[in-house]
Amino acid sequence: MANKQLHTLSSRSRSPILLFTICLFVFSLIFLLFSLSTRHPSASPYPNSNPNLSLKPETSFVAALEHFLDHKYPRASSSSPFPTASEEDVSRLDDQAFSKERDRFYREPYYPLDLPIRVYVYEMPTKFTYDLLWLFRNSYRDTANLTSNGSPVHRLIEQHSVDYWLWADLIAPESERLLKSVVRVERQEDADLFYVPFFTTISFFLLEKQQCKALYREALKWVTDQPAWKRSEGRNHIFPIHHPWSFKSVRRYVKNAIWLLPDMDSTGNWYKPGQVFLEKDLILPYVPNVNLCDTKCISESESKRSTLLYFRGRLKRNAGGKIRAKLVAELSGVGGVVIEEGTSGEEGKAASQIGMRKSIFCLSPAGDTPSSARLFDAIVSGCIPVIVSDELELPFEGILDYRKIALFVSSSDAVQPGWLLNFLKGVSLAQIRGMQRNLAKVCDSIKVYIISDFFYFFVV
Repeated sequence: MANKQLHTLSSRSRSPILLFTICLFVFSLIFLLFSLSTRHPSASPYPNSNPNLSLKPETSFVAALEHFLDHKYPRASSSSPFPTASEEDVSRLDDQAFSKERDRFYREPYYPLDLPIRVYVYEMPTKFTYDLLWLFRNSYRDTANLTSNGSPVHRLIEQHSVDYWLWADLIAPESERLLKSVVRVERQEDADLFYVPFFTTISFFLLEKQQCKALYREALKWVTDQPAWKRSEGRNHIFPIHHPWSFKSVRRYVKNAIWLLPDMDSTGNWYKPGQVFLEKDLILPYVPNVNLCDTKCISESESKRSTLLYFRGRLKRNAGGKIRAKLVAELSGVGGVVIEEGTSGEEGKAASQIGMRKSIFCLSPAGDTPSSARLFDAIVSGCIPVIVSDELELPFEGILDYRKIALFVSSSDAVQPGWLLNFLKGVSLAQIRGMQRNLAKVCDSIKVYIISDFFYFFVV
């Protein structure tokens, strides 16, 4: 009886420990994401990979994926039966995990503050993982595949490819991994967190609607039948749901899990009430669409930034993105301002990069959700973001002071005649230079925070 009570107390006390573990995991993710964005254009995602494979930043996901599939992992699909955990399986795991936690509590003086974080990566049937990556790889040249509003499907998948980068790093050989503060464990009882490597965005965009929904249901059943899921009801499981349309038909069944999201969307247009919380979910940035402009690049481009305010993207959006049409009406034809409709393909990417590097400020209004990929393109271009999105929750707000690298403007002020232009003209040259230097420093400073001996200071 006492043992059962101890188990109950342990499960009830897991919440603060789990939240702290998630915080540590966030720091590790920051290191991974910014390591990717700051990699030299010709560098490979793996230290010992083919040196002849050129990885241009604008196609780094495609090139890295081709290398990953061709050199590392199988083409064949697996059709092994889905396991179903019995009550005995769950009870056995509960006993084993509790024993491990108790041992760590008494043996490790800083538990649960210790590193590394232990992550168990599920080995799901290939229909949920490799098969979807092959589907993308074999079809990404099909530029005719567009969404209803004209956005290229494969580019959207690239923007939300954080699930690929994270998974590829977690399963890579230890000597090739970037996430050094996270280790992959082979036994579920050793894990702090459980990663579900299901590519929800690829399946949404590249499968037929009913086929996608069927696959979602299969993935849901596979995961929720796992002993670890049943033990915690998913509270220590990480689900990549980084596009607001992905996994939508079955989200309600995984609402306890930790979701990897582009934003919180507090408007309620994309996520139902009770599904997403800052206390449990992680906001991760979009993958930038343009090359990194480092400290040297920003310094060299200072005198060339002749445009005051720049925006290139879709001018008509839904929900909170309707602000774009109002901003276009207010700013079109104004001197020092460039507003352009975005186009897909390499020419569109090149035009965005050139425009941002020639501009002091880059407009970052809401899209269909409060967030926009434009923000992260501006950051890596050394162009000071002007954020017009009242409901926006930003990635890593607890450790990044965005006020040092961006300007925040309310929607009501931004659409007032002449207000935004006068506001930007009132920003001093010293403030502009300071923010540009901060943009250049942000990636390196994050790396310092992660590997520093002062790591726990930043957590606390």
